[in-house]
Amino acid sequence: MTDGHGDVAAGAGAAPRFDASDAWVLNPKVALRPEPFGALLYHFGTRKLSFLKNLTVVGIVRSLGDHGSADDALAAAGIGDAERSLYLQALTVLAESGMISRQTGAR
Repeated sequence: MTDGHGDVAAGAGAAPRFDASDAWVLNPKVALRPEPFGALLYHFGTRKLSFLKNLTVVGIVRSLGDHGSADDALAAAGIGDAERSLYLQALTVLAESGMISRQTGAR
């Protein structure tokens, strides 16, 4: 259960399970700052800082809201079957840490 901002509500347990067929967005409480190495993500709610060291991941995260699902975002970024599991793992970690959240009103 989320609090409407993509964060897990108090007492609700674990973060939402990442499902690539769902629509995801950068959490509204997260700022993404481009850096020469990739990007910094800062979550204003949890005060967590994450480093994205892969420019393709940065592009996918930025584009999530433009696609109907994470699968669509990966396809638009040209991610093939051979690389797909690596990018799904990165998105799973971002979902578990609350950096990305399921898009409300999607589907």
